[in-house]
Amino acid sequence: MRTDDRPEIHGDIPAAASEQGMADRKELASFAFQRTRMPMVVADAREPDMRIVLANDAFVELTGYCAEEIIGRNCRFLQGPDTSPVAVAEIRAAIAQRRDATIEILNYKKDGTPFWNQLHLSALRDEAGAVAYFFASQVDVTELRRVQTLEEAEHRLLLEVDHRTKNVLAIVDSIVRLSKSENSAAYSASVQQRVQALSRTHMLLAESGWQEVSLESIIRTQVAVFGGDQVDVQGPEIMVPAPSVQPLGLAVHELAANAAVHGSLSRGKGTLSIDWRKEGNGLVLHWNEEGGPVPAERHGYGFGTVLLGAVVEKQLGGSIHRTWGNGGLQLRIELPSLDRVGGGLRHKP
Repeated sequence: MRTDDRPEIHGDIPAAASEQGMADRKELASFAFQRTRMPMVVADAREPDMRIVLANDAFVELTGYCAEEIIGRNCRFLQGPDTSPVAVAEIRAAIAQRRDATIEILNYKKDGTPFWNQLHLSALRDEAGAVAYFFASQVDVTELRRVQTLEEAEHRLLLEVDHRTKNVLAIVDSIVRLSKSENSAAYSASVQQRVQALSRTHMLLAESGWQEVSLESIIRTQVAVFGGDQVDVQGPEIMVPAPSVQPLGLAVHELAANAAVHGSLSRGKGTLSIDWRKEGNGLVLHWNEEGGPVPAERHGYGFGTVLLGAVVEKQLGGSIHRTWGNGGLQLRIELPSLDRVGGGLRHKP
């Protein structure tokens, strides 16, 4: 019996069910939730901090926490020192946009053991259409990653390098996973996210038949991972030659990831506007963040800044001009020519 005035929620209709199965579907669904070997939790989207209201035995077994330590908490208690802020930002964006998402994130068990979690989020709506709960299933893919690293990577490295970028990225991904360092989990996650950013632009190239891709598509593909309504993208239709698509995509990813972790997209009321214009054989792109946290005192350059400079300045032959205001980061990126990578930019009338 309900104890409040909230609208009722109704489960999905089974894809196949007998008359008796339909009659007992609620009890059967409850049975399946508890008995399944896949870890699952349900969080209340209408309560502060998205608190967990249901967890099954598989989740308790996976994490090592008892029921009293799980119920009433936000799932972030599974995060730890090497959990990727970018993965966290992706989860936060999916929840804010009330959409389904599948994200791999490094989580930690109660005893401190790290594990790679393939997290799937799904919004559950009530009869009024409002999101009432978030369902989350988890798959421990730690062993799968290890097998892929030690076996598939070796196999890939023995293959003839294909001229398609997708194969190159698969090899790079395997090499990264084989890398060793004192903080290998964080290093691997950071580099792998950049490889995934390249993969997203690769998909654009594949869809275009390895021809030109619009600048707007490149930008929207990368920023969509971190922000929806907070981002405004506009500018004339400019086609980017195939060799320059992935460098531009990687540059936009670096900026978007930084905004999601440190800048305007890290706050609910922050905004990001991106616009551009044609200038000669190249273009000028403006990146304006507002409503983010007050910039901290800056010393030196992080790896993301170095990578951005290498892509824009060395590979694309452009320049970056940065200013910081109270509202956030403003960038002016000038790309006078992409001849060294592509064949110049084409402006569609």
